[in-house]
Amino acid sequence: MLTWPIWTLIALVSWGLWGVLSKLLGEALSPEMGQALSTLGLVPLLVPLAIHEGRTLRKASPRGIALALAGGLITCLGNVTYYAALHRGGAAATVVALSALAPIVTLSMALMLLRERLNRMQIAGATCALVALALLNIQPDGALLSPVVAYAIPPILLFGLSGFLQKIATQHLTASQAALCYLGAFIPVALWYGLREPWPAAIAPRSWILVASLGFFLGLGNLAVIAAFGVGGKASVISPLSNLYPVISLPLLLLLGERIGPREWTGIALALVGAVGLGWDTSTPPSKDGDPA
Repeated sequence: MLTWPIWTLIALVSWGLWGVLSKLLGEALSPEMGQALSTLGLVPLLVPLAIHEGRTLRKASPRGIALALAGGLITCLGNVTYYAALHRGGAAATVVALSALAPIVTLSMALMLLRERLNRMQIAGATCALVALALLNIQPDGALLSPVVAYAIPPILLFGLSGFLQKIATQHLTASQAALCYLGAFIPVALWYGLREPWPAAIAPRSWILVASLGFFLGLGNLAVIAAFGVGGKASVISPLSNLYPVISLPLLLLLGERIGPREWTGIALALVGAVGLGWDTSTPPSKDGDPA
């Protein structure tokens, strides 16, 4: 059995590659079609989960199932808006870094609805996040909102909401059950977009490989985080580490020709520091039986 540091490293690398693959896919597919076809990459993950946990869902908490499904559906919408941000000309390095700030939404909802309190690290992380947004939003023409920040706000909000729902769902389900429901929610979304959106006249083999890999690494990252918790990892360590996936994406994006200035670099660095602080949970979560397949 793999230990939680190995699972966390798998998540970090998987999400880092996901950020790069979305850049490589470029405009070969629309955001909606990219989300639909990337679900093919989840098949190697969903099949073992379904075999391992399919029958146990019959006795699982309906509320937990509903929350996990809702989290998956909202993540799909977040993915579409994330891919749309790249399609609209947002620098991949900036969009990737900003998307790592989703925990600020999760924490805000926990403060309002669950009456949780921010620790000092989370307050510092929120401060860094706000400064990062300000730096990345500076416009020479005096515009109120930078296009790249405007495009990145929807995925930040949706990923943050999904994280909040997953936090509640895992209070009612085992880790494997939550992962199965969460990833299973991608299937109806894929069918909806696949039937609704116009298909390209032809899809190159390279694009098929990229879009399937996109879904696989996104799903693997989510599964690895859940698995890390399942083998005893602490949220206060796993959350900040998994939110640092831009440290994998950014060097690779630079190698691919991405160019950003000193101000953007400063904003990205603060966004990464903010992601660490926002994910730094010092509370001890209740243990939950059941390891992901």
